[in-house]
Amino acid sequence: MVILYFAFRSMSAMSKLAERLKKIKLVKALVYALVGALSYPGIALRNKLKISGTEHLENLPDRNVLFVSNHQTYFVDVIVFLHIFCAVKWRKRNRLGVPFYLLSPFTNVHFVAAEETITKNWITKLYALAGAISVKRTWNRDATVQRKGLDPSDTRKIERTLDKSWVITFPQGTTKPFAPGRKGTAYIIKKNQPIIIPIVIGGFWRAFKKKGIGVRKAGTLLTVKFKEPLDIDYNDSTERILEQVMVAIEQSPEHMQKSHHPQD
Repeated sequence: MVILYFAFRSMSAMSKLAERLKKIKLVKALVYALVGALSYPGIALRNKLKISGTEHLENLPDRNVLFVSNHQTYFVDVIVFLHIFCAVKWRKRNRLGVPFYLLSPFTNVHFVAAEETITKNWITKLYALAGAISVKRTWNRDATVQRKGLDPSDTRKIERTLDKSWVITFPQGTTKPFAPGRKGTAYIIKKNQPIIIPIVIGGFWRAFKKKGIGVRKAGTLLTVKFKEPLDIDYNDSTERILEQVMVAIEQSPEHMQKSHHPQD
């Protein structure tokens, strides 16, 4: 019992330290530089990255902006978004170019990630320092208890972060294509009334391993499309708001019927 007590205290202390480190801009900048340098060859050299719509990012406020996207890998999706945000800060439009932007990255952005994924090992914990907001999964096939909706403490974490920065979230909460969206995203939109930028990605599932940044297939076309901000009626029901989001990220039932491939 004594050993368990001290182990729990040690884990709690490490968690608090990680949360403090994530708030230090220099630490985040160093993590961006390291992860960016490791991931850039696979993203831009071994594969072809096609970016569109970054003009929609150029005049955004520095807070209360929510990016909603479909999801294909655990980490590379977010890493590419961070590359693009940094490049836009350096006045590049729809391209990365040589990654000098890693010398002074844009770090005022966070991303929602499943707690068990982002705390799995030292590599994922390093990724977490780039700005992860860890949340408990609303569904886990191995769980004995099934939860419905976001944990209230997770919702508050996202809302507090959104109040001071950009946030990236994946409404489906899974890399499975055309999975239904989670109402938690719509609830946060309705309550906080952020600017919502939809993102549609393609090719990531084919090019990269799902749980790392290792290249699965070189020469793949990766597409990232930023759409204009959604015109949302915040007085609408959460169901209607979620429906708009899923259509915007092209994961609605209508898009599934038109799709030629289960992932793109």
